[in-house]
Amino acid sequence: MSAPHHPSCSFDEIGACLQAVPGGWQARNPQLGQITLSSHFQPIFSLSHRRPIGHEALMRAHNPEGWNISPLEVLDSVSHNFEQLLGLDRLCRALHLANFASMSTDQAPGWLFLNMNAEVFLRSQSRGGRDFLLQACKQAHVAPQRLVIEVLENAVQDITRLQEAVAYFRDMGCLIALDDFGAGHSNFDRVWRLKPEIVKLDRSLIVSAAADSKLRRFMAQMVQLLHEAGAMVLVEGIETSLEAYIALEGDVDFVQGYYFGRPAPQLVTLGAGEATIDGLWKDFDHMWRDEKNSYQEAVAPYINAIGYASVLLSAGRCLEEACASFLDLPQADFCYVLDASGQQIGTNLYAQVHPACDIRFAPLADARSARWARRPYFRRALENFGKVQVTRPYLSVSSAQLCVTLSASFKVNGETRVICGDIIWNR
Repeated sequence: MSAPHHPSCSFDEIGACLQAVPGGWQARNPQLGQITLSSHFQPIFSLSHRRPIGHEALMRAHNPEGWNISPLEVLDSVSHNFEQLLGLDRLCRALHLANFASMSTDQAPGWLFLNMNAEVFLRSQSRGGRDFLLQACKQAHVAPQRLVIEVLENAVQDITRLQEAVAYFRDMGCLIALDDFGAGHSNFDRVWRLKPEIVKLDRSLIVSAAADSKLRRFMAQMVQLLHEAGAMVLVEGIETSLEAYIALEGDVDFVQGYYFGRPAPQLVTLGAGEATIDGLWKDFDHMWRDEKNSYQEAVAPYINAIGYASVLLSAGRCLEEACASFLDLPQADFCYVLDASGQQIGTNLYAQVHPACDIRFAPLADARSARWARRPYFRRALENFGKVQVTRPYLSVSSAQLCVTLSASFKVNGETRVICGDIIWNR
């Protein structure tokens, strides 16, 4: 396919390339030869709302014989000339807006996600990008507030220019989405600085999470951190029920992918995806109950043993005697006592049978006088006096192993203490 020489980029010239066809619009720009462009839309769903909340617009291309041409081939043909790239980018956005407007009804509401080339996005302020988009919105009768501009986060090196471009489009009412986050050299610093309304997690993350339970926990923590940064989280590329379940379990806001709906020339209606999402919630409820029951059964003996240890310690018994029943349990690793400030009293008391310490982490083994006041197991033990507390699995800095800590506060000789017991978590 031959590349165009110098496409025109004003709204009137771009608009003249749009052609009404039955059911919507197509675009034919002489600069692209005999290629015809059209729109496909992939639905995006809210797991909480149990319905579609928007669509991502995708370019489709075909030749006069009707054969499909890869969008990547079309983009590659203009990638070395900014004027050509700008023209194609604007043509696609005008086309998608026109098609979206022709189908958008009360039964197919929501956002329109529009992809923008990173360089076009950065240079929009100097090329009247906002004026063009406002004109396209006006022509299509689509409010700018319904647009979500997607930008590839890792395609831009200059964060200052990126911030300026984000502010430029946000000022006209658009929402901003960072696309493919988690791929390549993505970093949270940009999320904090750009404050996008939506972060789209790259498909590679959900694929990895489905294959590795540790990465599954990591993805959930990533979602939590993005929420704390003020962004809603969308996972794209979901293709299986397991990937969909992991997204739901990880508190993801929005989902997109073949499992929920493939790209199509038409928008989906409000009821689309409801049965699929309700099935996910049903699985989640069952799985949550099963995991909760299994977890409670697993930790119950350790809870009883730490509670018993706190009673013995408050009666003045020694640590070895008080913790004997806990340390006899199969996954028990060690026990230790903290004072009211969270400082450890004495050393760790280990079970007779416990994993050999990795000598690479030998500098961490001696925890005498260490302060654990930041740890949830310490704070929660003080807040719930006398009641055994249990943490979620986490990496212990003392053993460099995944563990669960049980803790209980007690008083001895009028002073508050907290008994803690770590169990090795390899479930």
